[in-house]
Amino acid sequence: MSGGYHGRMTPAERLRVDDFAYDLPPDAIAQTPAEPRDASRLLVLDRAASSPGRPALRHRTFREIGEELVPGDTLVVNDSRVIPARLAAFRPGGGAAEVLLLRPLPDGRWEALVRPSARLRDGARLTLRSGDQVEVGERLGDGTRAIRFDGDAAAIMSAAGEMPLPPYIHDRSAPADRYQTVYAEPPGSAAAPTAGLHFTPALLGDLADRGIRRASVTLHVGLDTFRPLEGEFIDEHHIHREWYEIPSQTRATLDALREQRGRLVAVGTTSVRVLETAARDAAGGAATSSGWSNLYITPPYTFRAVEALITNFHLPRSSLLLLVTAFVQAGMPGTTVFEARDTLLAAYAEALSCEYRFFSFGDAMLIV
Repeated sequence: MSGGYHGRMTPAERLRVDDFAYDLPPDAIAQTPAEPRDASRLLVLDRAASSPGRPALRHRTFREIGEELVPGDTLVVNDSRVIPARLAAFRPGGGAAEVLLLRPLPDGRWEALVRPSARLRDGARLTLRSGDQVEVGERLGDGTRAIRFDGDAAAIMSAAGEMPLPPYIHDRSAPADRYQTVYAEPPGSAAAPTAGLHFTPALLGDLADRGIRRASVTLHVGLDTFRPLEGEFIDEHHIHREWYEIPSQTRATLDALREQRGRLVAVGTTSVRVLETAARDAAGGAATSSGWSNLYITPPYTFRAVEALITNFHLPRSSLLLLVTAFVQAGMPGTTVFEARDTLLAAYAEALSCEYRFFSFGDAMLIV
């Protein structure tokens, strides 16, 4: 696997975005989800048994994940529900436009990505396919605009919105609920927390019977899912903040876990960000149960909460690939960032050689 190996640190110990590149054949990108959900494949990476550039791997199907977990483990899932946030529209005069809703604003408007933003003045009105209209407001930064609905936002989204599938998914034949986890509840995400798409109600029941607990957090996935890393160096990227909440019941479960045997297993990078944000704040004497997370995890990173991770295969040059590299390094004491990266990318190369499917509708990894 080429494209990402430099084998050296950059000046002043700075990491380059291109240090986290790899070659991915287009036909490895999953266009449709596995049926049933838990028929997807699972690549297990055992950090303790790995050596630099030589990952210790096991191949399973996702429905066998219980064989890799132990009684007392706690799965922490992100229960955010994806909203029909993509709105096709027409500009005054008839030109095509598109609105991608990201999050509600305190004044009742929404933050959104709008195309073509440069051609739309403040106050421009777009007509949706339902006949409803939205007003385009001021620029908010990071390429976003404020949007105001003429009416109830939820009702208009239901009538005119579509699931915001990632741009690399060209086959739109999958039912909308397949881009939604089976435990999704509070609406608010502009993209699915995709590591959770592999679970079925039956699998969750089987895991519970094995003594594996489940707890929920909420993080509404926003802008950074759609943004590549900025700049030449990874420290030039500024991650967008996202709203999170940890219910009191989950707090109690996590507090009890510290006193018992078992691991905290994050289901997806969004759950990692919530758990590590809360752990960071608690270590600083400011325990929080909700708020805005702008935690940008890059290697090296000391994980305070998460002990195992379920995740999909991520895009090259992405903040998610950086997070997973950091997690691999944290479980391989004494390794450098590049050794951890090479270990992870060797696992990706093995997955590609075995025809695993990548990205949102693709297969999964369990990193222990």
